[in-house]
Amino acid sequence: MSSAAFSSISLDPGCFGKGETTIRKRDGRRLCIRGSVASSPQSLQFANTKTQKSEEIVRIGVLGASGYTGSEIVRLLANHPNFGITLMTADRKAGQSIGSVFPHLVTQNLPDMVAVKDADFSNVDAVFCCLPHATTQDIIKCLPKQLKIVDLSADFRLRNVNEYEEWYGQPHRAPELQKEAIYGLTEVSREEIRNARLVANPGCYPTSVQLPLVPLIKANLIELRNIIIDAKSGVSGAGRGAKESILYTEIAEGIHSYGITKHRHVPEIEQGLSDASRSKVTVSFTPHLMPMSRGMQSTIYVEMAPGVQVDDLYQQLKIAYEDEEFVILLDKGAVPHTRNVRGSNYCFMNVFPDRIPGRAIIISVIDNLMKGASGQAVQNLNLMMGFPENSGLLYQALFP
Repeated sequence: MSSAAFSSISLDPGCFGKGETTIRKRDGRRLCIRGSVASSPQSLQFANTKTQKSEEIVRIGVLGASGYTGSEIVRLLANHPNFGITLMTADRKAGQSIGSVFPHLVTQNLPDMVAVKDADFSNVDAVFCCLPHATTQDIIKCLPKQLKIVDLSADFRLRNVNEYEEWYGQPHRAPELQKEAIYGLTEVSREEIRNARLVANPGCYPTSVQLPLVPLIKANLIELRNIIIDAKSGVSGAGRGAKESILYTEIAEGIHSYGITKHRHVPEIEQGLSDASRSKVTVSFTPHLMPMSRGMQSTIYVEMAPGVQVDDLYQQLKIAYEDEEFVILLDKGAVPHTRNVRGSNYCFMNVFPDRIPGRAIIISVIDNLMKGASGQAVQNLNLMMGFPENSGLLYQALFP
C-alpha cells in the first residue's frame, strides 16, 4: 500500500476503545477502526482469515435463526470479537444445522437449531429475537430476567399499546414489558440504549426516514406539514416465508406498491418525528417493493421553514452526523444509491433543492437487512454490553 493512500488522514490512537484508532480526514470526518484492521503493516498484508475471539465472550442466543434477519445476525457474529453464538432456535427447522438451512453459512461451527420451547438459556447472556411480529411478546416475557434482549420484531416499538392494537389488529400481550423497552435508533437514543435491558430495534423504513428528518425537525428547519415519503425496498424486507405476492413472477420486471395509507411502519415513523418535534406529526408514506433482493431508498419531500435554504439543511445534517461512523452525508450534489450500501451497516444521505420554491428533496439509502435490521441490532447490543459500537460491523458495501 502506497503512502499516498494515507495522505489525507491522520491517526489518533486510543480515542474510543481498547484496540481502536480514530482516523480524521481532511474534511473533518472522524472514522473509528479496530486496531486489528490497521495496527501494523503485517496485519494489513497478512490478515488472519479466522477472526480471533476476545477472552471476554458474551454468549448469544439467536431466536428465529432460520429467517433473513436471523441469518444476517449469524453472518455478522462470525467476525465479532466478543459475541459467540451458543443457542439458535427455529421451530420449523428444529434439529437442523445452520449450514443446511443457509448453505452460505456452512463454514460456521454452531449448535443445531432447536424449537423455542426446548431452548436452554442457562448458557446465554444476551438474545437477538428475530421472530415474527405478534409472537415475540409471549416469548420475551418468559425469558430469564437477567438476559439483555434486542428485539427485531415490531412488538415493542410503539409505546402506546392502544396504537399497537389499532395497527396490528390484536391487543398487546406484554404491556408491562412495553414500559421497559427502549426504541433503538442508535444515533438518536444512544445513551438510553446503553443502559437498557430490552431494546426494540427499529424497522427498516423508519430507520431510513428518521435518520435524515430527526435532526432537521429538532433544529426547526422544516415544516411539520406536507412531509411526503416515497420509499422502496428489496423483496427480502417481506421476509422468507412463502407468499404469493412475493413470488418471482409477481415481483420481477415491475414495481409493486403496497400498504398504501396503512403500512404498519407509519405509526413508528410518526412516533419518532413527533418525539423530535414535541408535537404531533402526520406523514404521507407509500412503500414499494422493487425487483431486487436487498436495499432501501427513501425519497422524502419536505417544506422548509421560512427563510431556510437547502444549504441550511445540509449543514445541519453535517453537524448531526460528522462524528458518526455509520451515517454518511455525501458531498453536495452526490446522489445516494442502494448499491453503495449493500451488505453494510451504512446509511448514505443527501439533500437537494426542489423545483418548487421553499421545498427540498432528501434521499436516504440503507441495506434493509443491515442498518434496517440486523446490523443496527448488533450495533445496539454492542452498546448494551459496553463494547465498541462498530464491533463486527466493519463490512464495506458489496460491489458490484
